[in-house]
Amino acid sequence: MISIVLADDHPLTRAGLEALINEEEGLRLLGSASDGKEALKMIESYAPDVALLDIRMPEMDGISVARRVHEEKLPTRVIMLTAYNAQPYIVAALSAGARGFIVKTSAVMELTQALQTVIGGGIYLDSCIANSVDEEGAHKMAPLSPREREVLLLSSKGFPVKEVAAKLAITERTVQAHLSSVYTKFGAKNKTEALIIALKKGVLLIDELLEGELPA
Repeated sequence: MISIVLADDHPLTRAGLEALINEEEGLRLLGSASDGKEALKMIESYAPDVALLDIRMPEMDGISVARRVHEEKLPTRVIMLTAYNAQPYIVAALSAGARGFIVKTSAVMELTQALQTVIGGGIYLDSCIANSVDEEGAHKMAPLSPREREVLLLSSKGFPVKEVAAKLAITERTVQAHLSSVYTKFGAKNKTEALIIALKKGVLLIDELLEGELPA
């Protein structure tokens, strides 16, 4: 039985997700919230296995809630709910501790698979999001150098180029060159796509994004 706290500020969407969870065998809804602060209180009180959080909510957005869950070392795994392309939010959400993304219109099977994946310690990206990344060039990708991997990891944690350069004692121009090389090797268009490919290929691990210092 997977216990869940749900948070979405749209009443109709929330009601539909509540019905879906309550009807699905093996899932148990512990609480439903309409904003981020209420969701965080429920997570702290009920310690659910998974929190399904809308990215955009009043009072406190889903990414901020995920960060608090990580900072407080709560046992709950966070999955983001989105009604649109989540790519712009993936780097920030994963570095805040989210373990998955689900498009609200996804089938029940996709939600169940996402829940089982994150409970098992994995990362789940809705097929709509995962399929938007062209991995064809990554199948035969050249391995990253240790420095390229460091640059990608720090950038994926949210550190700007200037801070990455300072931490690694290299120039900002060198940081940009390393990122460009990573994109070329992965066949990625940007940092988000590079991170998705790196996580799916095992080049980076989700726990590495959550270790050590994070940007303020």
